[in-house]
Amino acid sequence: MSIVEMKVPVIGESVTEVTLSQWLKGNGEYVNLDEPICEFESDKATLEFPAEAAGLLIHVAAEEDDLEIGALVAKIDTSAVKPEGASSKTEEPVETKPEAVVEPAKSATYATGHPSPAASKILAEKNISAADVDGSGKDGRITKEDAMKAAPKATTPAPKPEKSVEVATIPATSFSRETKRKKMSRMRRTIATRLVSAKNNTAMLTTFNEVDLTEIMALRKKYQERFVEKYGIKLGFMSLFAKACAKTLLEMPDVNAQIDGTELIYHDYADISIAISTPNGLVVPPVKNVESLNYAEIERAIKGLAVKARNGDLTLDEMSGGTFTITNGGIFGSMMSTPILNEPQSAILGMHTIQQRPVAVNGQVEIRPMMYLALSYDHRVIDGSTSVTFLVKVKKLLEDPISLLLDL
Repeated sequence: MSIVEMKVPVIGESVTEVTLSQWLKGNGEYVNLDEPICEFESDKATLEFPAEAAGLLIHVAAEEDDLEIGALVAKIDTSAVKPEGASSKTEEPVETKPEAVVEPAKSATYATGHPSPAASKILAEKNISAADVDGSGKDGRITKEDAMKAAPKATTPAPKPEKSVEVATIPATSFSRETKRKKMSRMRRTIATRLVSAKNNTAMLTTFNEVDLTEIMALRKKYQERFVEKYGIKLGFMSLFAKACAKTLLEMPDVNAQIDGTELIYHDYADISIAISTPNGLVVPPVKNVESLNYAEIERAIKGLAVKARNGDLTLDEMSGGTFTITNGGIFGSMMSTPILNEPQSAILGMHTIQQRPVAVNGQVEIRPMMYLALSYDHRVIDGSTSVTFLVKVKKLLEDPISLLLDL
């Protein structure tokens, strides 16, 4: 017998442990070279693990096991020969059912008229005797369903005392009291750890403002069709917000900086992380060099990252980096929130739902599409006045998008 050991490979410099999220091939199943046998879930992505040889697969680790880099996952018996004309997986014999025959009437046994434990409890609650119920189970046993359908025999009701109060009773079987446990995914555990770290290890504050999106909505309405015709993608709000933030970040480098021990790291570029909701949790892959991209390029980059994130295809490189984050709770209907920092970044902008609200414009009350903005920041890096100024600058650019387009 020749055995090849399959061990957890080196995935990335920062990844020291993975979770075996699911087996793609069963124990005892024949696998081919480079055929995926299982999936690993790391802190940042889900990865397939291919077979290093052809042969019979022998599971060593179990699903949901946490495995360190280099840990043994499975073994492959390369001396095994794939059976011809048969499924790769070892097939279990299928029992053939005998033809139906007419059975003679069953004689009474201990089970006849005897309730199951669940049925016995229900009958006791209904105050019904087992002798008054016909059993439909094996050998005449009274099942839970029989007990639930059973009704007490009609009896002559006792005279009710005057002024009696009837109390409505609800059978206990009407409610569910079941609970279940499910292990947190590695991504969810990583998210939880990082959020607690951001809350405990930063001096986080949030400042708020609101932006009038009248001009942006008019711009999109006027040029959307031509934009799609030329670039093949819609002009969304996110690219405009990202561009406004990138321009302001380069003007205010403190907001684009991060702490590293006793030093501050400043960036002459704006890599803006975009929060994307996936079935496994929130991920924040960055769009790099937003300050140098046009709006169509930003939209394509965001769309590409979103598709990859929801399909679980993001690479570690695509998940790394970022100097500033934008999160849009408005797509879920959030009116106001305080976004939490994405460490080691020093600031995050929270977008919210657009609402038609009355506002004062040149002494007149008008209904305008308004959005609340929230900027959470690390006060160790960013002063209060800096955070307020940053948000005001972003607000002005969004309310006058022509100045943003012309880079004024």
